[in-house]
Amino acid sequence: MRLLLLADTHVPKRARDLPALVWEEVDKADVVIHAGDWVDVALFDALEERSTRLVACWGNNDGDDLRARMPETAEVTLEGVRFTVVHETGASTGREKRMSAAYPDTDVLVFGHSHIPWDTVSDTGLRLLNPGSPTDRRRQPFCTYMTAEVRDGELREVELHRL
Repeated sequence: MRLLLLADTHVPKRARDLPALVWEEVDKADVVIHAGDWVDVALFDALEERSTRLVACWGNNDGDDLRARMPETAEVTLEGVRFTVVHETGASTGREKRMSAAYPDTDVLVFGHSHIPWDTVSDTGLRLLNPGSPTDRRRQPFCTYMTAEVRDGELREVELHRL
């Protein structure tokens, strides 16, 4: 099962649309996971229509129209791997320990907010992934997104892509 991980798209404030390469990844993915800060419901509608399956939460920049369409925290099990999707996780210092305590029944936590790519594993085995942003790099050298595979009950081949 091929996954596409996105966050902090901020369309149309930071970009008019997602980059063409990201739309190509949407077409290839079995599941698109988006960790919030959509900004406009039109992108949500377009991604929901074009995705085979969309798992998403809202972020701090998302208004009531988006919050009415998705949860603050999304949870899904994909081929035996338990995912939680949230926007904010707080400060990077101590993140693994805090998130392990907050989500003890999760295998993979996908988050956003910082626009900073992140891939770590906590002492409890929780995998924390932030795909960065495909449209607003902030202080990062590149805009980014992630892809991954779920196979045989495991998350595999997590890859950070630069735009």
